[in-house]
Amino acid sequence: MSEQTNAYQTPSTQGEARASVQVWLTSADQQALFDRQASSFGFTDNTGDMPVIAISTEESYQPIEGFGFSLTGGSAMLIAALPDAERLALLRELFLPEGDGIGVSCLRLSIGASDLSERCFSYDDVPDGQTDLELAQFDLNAGDIELIPLLKDILALNPTLKIIATAWSAPRWMKTNQAFIGGKLKPECYAVYAAYLVKYLQAIRDRGIVIHAITPQNEPLNQKNEPSMVMEAPEQAAFIKNHLGPALRDAGLTDVELFCWDHNCDVPEYPLAVFADADARQYLSGSAWHLYGGDISVLSKMHQAYPDMKLYFTEQWVGSDGEFGGDLMWHVRHVLIGSLRNWSRAVLEWNLASDPFCGPHTPGGEARCVGALTIAGDQVTRNVAYYVIAHATKFVRPGSVRIHSSDPNVLSNVAFLTPAGSIVLIVLNDTAEPQAFAIQYQNKNAVATLPARAVATYVWEA
Repeated sequence: MSEQTNAYQTPSTQGEARASVQVWLTSADQQALFDRQASSFGFTDNTGDMPVIAISTEESYQPIEGFGFSLTGGSAMLIAALPDAERLALLRELFLPEGDGIGVSCLRLSIGASDLSERCFSYDDVPDGQTDLELAQFDLNAGDIELIPLLKDILALNPTLKIIATAWSAPRWMKTNQAFIGGKLKPECYAVYAAYLVKYLQAIRDRGIVIHAITPQNEPLNQKNEPSMVMEAPEQAAFIKNHLGPALRDAGLTDVELFCWDHNCDVPEYPLAVFADADARQYLSGSAWHLYGGDISVLSKMHQAYPDMKLYFTEQWVGSDGEFGGDLMWHVRHVLIGSLRNWSRAVLEWNLASDPFCGPHTPGGEARCVGALTIAGDQVTRNVAYYVIAHATKFVRPGSVRIHSSDPNVLSNVAFLTPAGSIVLIVLNDTAEPQAFAIQYQNKNAVATLPARAVATYVWEA
């Protein structure tokens, strides 16, 4: 991030400015990359014939809990390998909002391996043909060994960080196919798998890391990833109401929130079926979502059906066959602004860091995931997902609340009131032409022009 003088233009205005609006800009052509603009502008009585984004704190919606990425085992390995000074500087940039920091406020972890670990493992792997019903072989250090030390360093910088943990697969011996890829949880292993998840939460808490929320299965209808496990909606409801929910309660872990689903927007019937089971719903805080299928507006339909259930957007990848500008436009419109305008309380992009070859990953894992950071030796490159999240997380701190902002057809946007008393407005112009518009707030107008194919964050005191 650097201060720019020419990337952002504001029309001249007359009259006394009422408040100073600061601007941070990222453009599809990468001429601006989350750059604070040197010039600010203010609210006046003037307006013109242009689109208006009207802001009102009188209408408020969901509270905001955080923004961030998944700290995969591969991410942790790459970051941990940086020289000490470079690693600390990067962690400060990522997890502190002050100065040039972007203030990541939420991380997602895998329980055991994800497909972006070096290899498949669980925390209780035993030789083929054996079981461990007492979980005597449970070992939190079975894989991704850099993760916990790195998390401790991160929490030392930001102890209020929210952590979501997700399982990609149960241990092989608990599954119908005895494999990490696909298969289902054996019915006779429901209770021991619940105990396994509780043991994970307790073991990592013993190391000073408190998990805020868990989802029992990543992408429960995806049977091809490595690792993966299929869990149909009736199975997830039964697992939650009869085993995992009671196990969390009995272990005194009622402060750990439980979310169902954690998959795409094209099968809302799944979480609706889980919520329809009142015995399962009593243990749930909400549902988690990805957008590899379906439309983000499904989240609003979920909110309408179950307004007391939270919505988290927990994953969206960037593929190596994409390009910065197109990915920036799509992710800001659908993932960031889209999920927030449809009631999501948290927004996470996928992998925090990868190497130049989209590694590491398991042999059958996704081989085309571009991290928010590319780390090659001691060189760190910031990629499109980094800037998507930065535009929100630096300013929209946990405890902020989404407020009303009108939605002109040409300018997708979302607005917030922060705990510190600032208004934050994120605006996207994904057209091929610059767009002049007015920000209307408390009967005053601030007139601005957003360059073509660009996103800006506007911040002013309420």
